[in-house]
Amino acid sequence: MALRTVLRTGADLGVNNARTFITTAFLRRLVPPLGPMPNEDLDSKDLESLEKYRSYTRYLRKAEEARNKPAWWKTYRSYVEKQDPEHDAEKVDIGLPYLRPSRLKEVKERTQMVKENKKNAELERASRLRTLKVSLDRVQDEWGKTSGPFHIQRLAEHYGVFRDLFPNALFLPQVLMQINYSQDNGGQVHYGNRLTPTEAASVPQISFEAEEGSLWTLMLTCPDEHLLDNEAEYVHWLVGNIPGGSVQEGEELCHYLPPFPPKGTGFHRYVYFLFKQEVRIDFQEDVRTTPCLSPAERSFKTLDFYRKHQDAMTPAGLSFFQSQWDESVSDTFHNSLNMREPVFAFIRPPVYHPPQVKHPHRQPLRYLDRYRNGKEHTYGIY
Repeated sequence: MALRTVLRTGADLGVNNARTFITTAFLRRLVPPLGPMPNEDLDSKDLESLEKYRSYTRYLRKAEEARNKPAWWKTYRSYVEKQDPEHDAEKVDIGLPYLRPSRLKEVKERTQMVKENKKNAELERASRLRTLKVSLDRVQDEWGKTSGPFHIQRLAEHYGVFRDLFPNALFLPQVLMQINYSQDNGGQVHYGNRLTPTEAASVPQISFEAEEGSLWTLMLTCPDEHLLDNEAEYVHWLVGNIPGGSVQEGEELCHYLPPFPPKGTGFHRYVYFLFKQEVRIDFQEDVRTTPCLSPAERSFKTLDFYRKHQDAMTPAGLSFFQSQWDESVSDTFHNSLNMREPVFAFIRPPVYHPPQVKHPHRQPLRYLDRYRNGKEHTYGIY
């Protein structure tokens, strides 16, 4: 503790003909650090003598080494890991192996394409006159072959698809699916877009690139829809042993059921998974009765299904959309599932009013309206 006494004049304090003593107490406890502080060995007066990184790669390598070096102080990561031991744990990649293309080959192809474009007079004229048209189909194909799978993986992590369906695991969706519920692009499934249950009422048209003679499994599930178990799902569609890309020729293990998000529960995620099979699989244990209109029979867990067949199948594709209640859901509950429709609503607690006082001081004129017995308010009527 340190004491400091200051003699100040009355003019400083706004008081005439007065001298005042002011005593200020500084409470300070100096404790030496428990270990070496960062960069305490550097001489700040001679920074020119420090070693230069000379490149960003070298700087990044040094930064990674400094970050991974153990320190005596507690970091944010240590606090979070103490609360949640599985936080930031390394996830297992269960998908197809990713073969990264040669960087040198990509640069050569790009350089060759730039040279050919510069020699094309018509392309140069169209670009100068701003009449150049770019094919969106070519852009989509190029995106799917380069950075598209990584973007889809990040979107799936953002929406919690891997967290809820494949805990502590993920995969890179290298096979892109085109899923359309209508002839135009209005009912197309992307990666988190919104569709109404009415738009998704019928079986969609699905296409994807597949080698001849390959076998696939297609699944549509919802991790947010189960009415009784938060850890379970409802499977909406399951097709196995799909030859090539012909979904219609596969074995339908569970027929298609439209989305039925209950009223008042907000948006639900509906996820399409595409698995590549190594061999033909016997799905006798996974076949549902036709028609399967019982929610109990459609109870499902994607993780258990994958663990059962993980030696013969590998996740390869992913698409999902969001949907919330509309009028068609009531028809699905009453006519298809043959059950009463559950409705969820938030019950607001009654508004709290303090006990009424006989003589309210500085209260508005409508103060008494809070304590009227009638349901109708009489604001402004006096």
